[in-house]
Amino acid sequence: MSESTDTAGTLQTFKAVADNPVTRNILKSLSKYCSKDNGNRLEVALELYVGLRKEACLSCWLTQKVLSPILGFGSRGFGLTREELKNKFQDPYWRRGLVNVIKGIAWFGVRRPYVPGAPFQVVWNITRACNLKCLHCYESAGVKGPDELITDEALRGIDILADAGVLILAFSGGEPTIRPDILQLIQRSSDRGMFTAVATNAIVFSSSEKVKEFKRAGLQFAQISLDGLDPETHDYFRGVPGTFEKTVQGIKNCVAEGLFVEIATTATRYNLKEIPALVDFAAKLGVNWFMLYNFVPTGRGADIIESDLSPDEREDVLKICWNKMKTAGVDVLSTAPQFARIAQEIESHPTLTGGAAVIASGVCEEGAYVVPTHFYNPKLSGELKRLADFIGGCGAGRFYLSLEPNGDMFPCVFFPHEDAVKVGNLFKDDFEKVWRHSELFWKIRDKDKLAQYCGDCQYKYTCGGCRARAYNYFKDILAPDPGCVLNRGFWNQLQRELKTERSTK
Repeated sequence: MSESTDTAGTLQTFKAVADNPVTRNILKSLSKYCSKDNGNRLEVALELYVGLRKEACLSCWLTQKVLSPILGFGSRGFGLTREELKNKFQDPYWRRGLVNVIKGIAWFGVRRPYVPGAPFQVVWNITRACNLKCLHCYESAGVKGPDELITDEALRGIDILADAGVLILAFSGGEPTIRPDILQLIQRSSDRGMFTAVATNAIVFSSSEKVKEFKRAGLQFAQISLDGLDPETHDYFRGVPGTFEKTVQGIKNCVAEGLFVEIATTATRYNLKEIPALVDFAAKLGVNWFMLYNFVPTGRGADIIESDLSPDEREDVLKICWNKMKTAGVDVLSTAPQFARIAQEIESHPTLTGGAAVIASGVCEEGAYVVPTHFYNPKLSGELKRLADFIGGCGAGRFYLSLEPNGDMFPCVFFPHEDAVKVGNLFKDDFEKVWRHSELFWKIRDKDKLAQYCGDCQYKYTCGGCRARAYNYFKDILAPDPGCVLNRGFWNQLQRELKTERSTK
């Protein structure tokens, strides 16, 4: 029997066991909080499984017995031994993530695409106050909003997210580092077991002492915006002269303090030519990831809609970034879901530009796919390639959601503050019920409901287009993403409409 056939059989067995209604009902009943062992029963069971806990109540012990065969099937499906799996789940974040996966199976089954039991990541725009005036700011930030939460309310919100099983909490804004109580919020998030991040312009971090303060509070990840290699380009985007030098110093300080650092660049026609060199610069600075953000015409970004890339420009820069990974020495990610299609095409056909070199470089093995997502770039080989349809594509309302300063919930930060795409409020609605039952979320999650082009595309499960771009351009969350080369007709239509609109003003 071939390894591929064996893996396929194991995966089919895993799905049959995990997706069985009886198994799912058992997992639902076992995913509750245990007051005797002070934790979610699934987490306690995992601690028993990996040997971190020796004693537990009868219910948690039985939970471990139910989980053990499921984990055994899962580990074999992923090509891991039981000991390798146990070593992996010594990490508390891996354990928390697995609990989230199991809860997703319990509540939703083994779906395509997959939906976890809680968002893996929540991005909380914790304030609208900002020390810069960025042209493309989705939040139109600048001044603190009148309805922003006080400290006690924000702390209570963090507890709600932690209790629901959220794995990653990223504070954004505005500029989160200038909120007076941000260290207290980071401390609470870290203490409650969430991987804690900030999305920042790094002006505050130009002081190494400030970075040390944030790290002591529990900060682990810094996403830092850098929109040009030319200081003039970056400062133009950011609206304040001298920003480039402070931001770069902030990046260096974060790297020196051992934070996980990601440079984030929004791709527009203003900085398109600088992006390849920016990837090299990111590697030179020693950061972990380079994130290429899709431009979305929302917030102040709606005022510079003409700066959006054409489908062909987006295609070219994503291919360049993909091929850069084999030489630059930094992992490249993108919020453009087309990045997954491009990777799949190149890796499936090594004769395409860069394909053979990517394999030779060790970025992936021959016969393997690297499936870019917003979170990381997993390598899938053999029958595991089929998992690309489960984990790929736009993660809005599926792997993550966003919060506004007052607790309003949206599928992601790039949706406008409109009731049509608001799914609730963290303090007025039951967070877990919203995640499980929101009609808007399930509309986004069902890739078979997408409109033509995206809906008919063979890559709709690994890509499916950016839902925020679709909504901001067409006010239809299921519309095609006009940023794809496969949707050129929609892009050309938009350009004609914009040209007519400008000529009548």
